[in-house]
Amino acid sequence: MNHKISTGRVIIRFGAELLVEDNSSKAQKAPLPPVRCTAKRKFDTIVCGDIITWHHNEHGNASVDDLLPRKNALTRPGYRGRPRTIAANIDQLVIVNSWLPETSWDLVDRYLIAAEQLKANAIIVMNKSDLADKHATDEDWQAMETYRSIGYDVFEMNALTGKGVQQLQDLMADKTSIFSGRSGVGKSSIANIILPDLDIAVGVISNAGEGKHTTTTATLHKLPNGGYLIDSPGVRDYALGDISLEDLSNGYIEFAPYKDQCRFNNCTHDHEPKCAVRMAVENGDISNERYQRYLQALRNL
Repeated sequence: MNHKISTGRVIIRFGAELLVEDNSSKAQKAPLPPVRCTAKRKFDTIVCGDIITWHHNEHGNASVDDLLPRKNALTRPGYRGRPRTIAANIDQLVIVNSWLPETSWDLVDRYLIAAEQLKANAIIVMNKSDLADKHATDEDWQAMETYRSIGYDVFEMNALTGKGVQQLQDLMADKTSIFSGRSGVGKSSIANIILPDLDIAVGVISNAGEGKHTTTTATLHKLPNGGYLIDSPGVRDYALGDISLEDLSNGYIEFAPYKDQCRFNNCTHDHEPKCAVRMAVENGDISNERYQRYLQALRNL
C-alpha cells in the first residue's frame, strides 16, 4: 500500500511516541491539532525540534518514516556522563538572567560556549529590571557592557511590566529559540507573555501525551511571528560535556582576532610566551574578568 508521506517537526517526545506538527496545517485557516506518531527503536534519537517524515495509518498512531538531517543538536551530560540530546535545529539561545537570584557569569559563559558549538546566535537578557537598584553591582553592569561590546544583544527586561518584551520578540521572529538560565530567573513568565496561549498549548500536549514527562521534556511552541520557542528544563544549569581546547577558546569570540598571531599554533592562551590573546588582555583590549573565567574553565577541562 502506498502511503502519503508528510513532513513535520517534533513538538514533544514521550517514550516511543511523538507529537508532530502537521505541516499541511499551513494551508488551513486554523492550525490542525498535532499528529501522534509512534517511532520504531531505530529512531530512539529523535528529540524535540527534529524534522521527520511520517505517514498516517488506517488504525492507530501515524508512523515515523525517517529523521531528516539536523542543523545542530544541544546535548548535555546524562547518565554516567553519556551525552544526552535535549533538542535539535536551534537558531539561537536566549540566556535569561535576573538580579535575584543573582547572575552567575560563569554560567553565562558556558551557555555562550554552547551557542558557538551549535553555530547559533546568543541573546543575553537581564530580567527583573526593577530589582537592579537593590541588587545590581558595578561588576554586573561591567559584565553586561563587556558582552555588549563583544557583539552580543544584551538588554534588560521586566516580565511583569513588559519592558524589553517587544525587543525580544523581534529578535525571535522566524527563528527557533531556546530559553536557558537558572531556575527562578523568570523564563516561564517571559514565555507566558510571548505566548499568551502557552497554558492552553501545554494542556493540549499534556492530554495528548497522557501527562507523561511533560514537565521534564523539551517542548516546541509556535510563535505568532513565525518563529518557535523550545521550552526545556534540561538547560537550567548547563554543564559542558567533554569539549576540546578549540571549542573552549572558540566560545570566547573576542579571542578570534588575536589567536592567529600567537607564537604557537596550539597556544592555550595561558602561559605560553608571545601569546597575542594574553597581550590583548594586558592592553585592555580583552576583558580581564572574562579572561580569568576562561582560565578557570581551561583548568577544568
